[in-house]
Amino acid sequence: MDLLNTLVDKGLRRELPTREEALAVLATSDDELLDVVAAAGKVRRQWFGRRVKLNYLVNLKSGLCPEDCSYCSQRLGSKAEILKYTWLKPEEASQAAAAGVAGGAKRVCLVASGRGPTDRDVDRVGKTIEAIKEQNEGVEVCACLGLLSDGQAERLRDAGADAYNHNLNTSEATYGAITKTHTYADRVDTVQKAHAAGLSACSGLIAGMGETDEDLVDVVFSLRELDADSVPVNFLIPFEGTPLAKEWNLTPQRCLRILAMARFVCPDVEVRLAGGREVHLRSLQPLALHVVNSIFLGDYLTSEGQAGQADLDMIADAGFEVEGAGTSTLPAHRSDAAAAAAGGGCGSNGGASVCGSGAATGDDAPAAGCGSACGGCSGHGHEEAAPVPAQAAAGEVRPELVAVRRRGAGTDIAPNA
Repeated sequence: MDLLNTLVDKGLRRELPTREEALAVLATSDDELLDVVAAAGKVRRQWFGRRVKLNYLVNLKSGLCPEDCSYCSQRLGSKAEILKYTWLKPEEASQAAAAGVAGGAKRVCLVASGRGPTDRDVDRVGKTIEAIKEQNEGVEVCACLGLLSDGQAERLRDAGADAYNHNLNTSEATYGAITKTHTYADRVDTVQKAHAAGLSACSGLIAGMGETDEDLVDVVFSLRELDADSVPVNFLIPFEGTPLAKEWNLTPQRCLRILAMARFVCPDVEVRLAGGREVHLRSLQPLALHVVNSIFLGDYLTSEGQAGQADLDMIADAGFEVEGAGTSTLPAHRSDAAAAAAGGGCGSNGGASVCGSGAATGDDAPAAGCGSACGGCSGHGHEEAAPVPAQAAAGEVRPELVAVRRRGAGTDIAPNA
């Protein structure tokens, strides 16, 4: 089909599609789905080969967020029965991170709920970064702490952070409908602060909140304009006890079209399959690997992912390989530019791409605090989820698909609230 041939050609040249072409991808039929995936796969392989980057979440502080993000299980007034605990100690966070690194993760995402960090919080996270890097040589660390004040991105960089995550989540036109306690412009400002400090910028979206195709195209085009190194694509997990609990609008086929659109618009950046993949893609997850080049390993902030070993088996069975620690995630033209912008110091990390805490799944994003729900602590040892029927209709409420996380952030700590 002419549309797909055009998009492949543009992707191989790193040329921006038109808005009409991006919208047309979302409007393709299920009969054309494999053609769409195959076309996006050509662009993915051009820039990333068959490598899959693994990312691992450490939830430093869970719940009790003062922000009102409608998608978030940690939001102000949330009734979701999630774990709530205060800051992990640096040694606890390092222990949790080591489990992910042992599973093949090359990036650790440090997430904390809340509007944004205080200067004391930045110091605390700096000590945690130091502890993690002392125990895990070569690991990349991405911080996801919410809205940043002046100077905080620089302090995180100096503490050893390689990247900073803060998702835009949805289009500017509809942002006010999901959050009232901060603005879309606040989020853009934080991504720009991270970029200016020499941190690798990570920013993505949440699909499935009732947005239109135009909203999806708007936010992905905005992310390209921000020049994020990593674009995590999250699919809303409708947590009971949140305003979006009944928003079950996604099918596996629509999820794949959204991922393909993101790949065509952002051909040479790390497109990460983030929160909600198990819930909405289900048995079609391996197909998504032909479009994305990065996933989270195991659990998310407040919901369970599939077992970490299942992730590794899926990658191998689909004919892909886990990206090694010594390999730059981003293609050379982007990694060289990132290194130059950062003066070769922290933030470039050889051009390695950022955390996709992306994971801003409607379930896990710690409101402004993280800007996204990162992906996970190992998937081992969690409760068995309810059996998943083979097919679910769009709009059908499926609470049995949401497994609330019952463990601390990779540690044995118990919830304290």
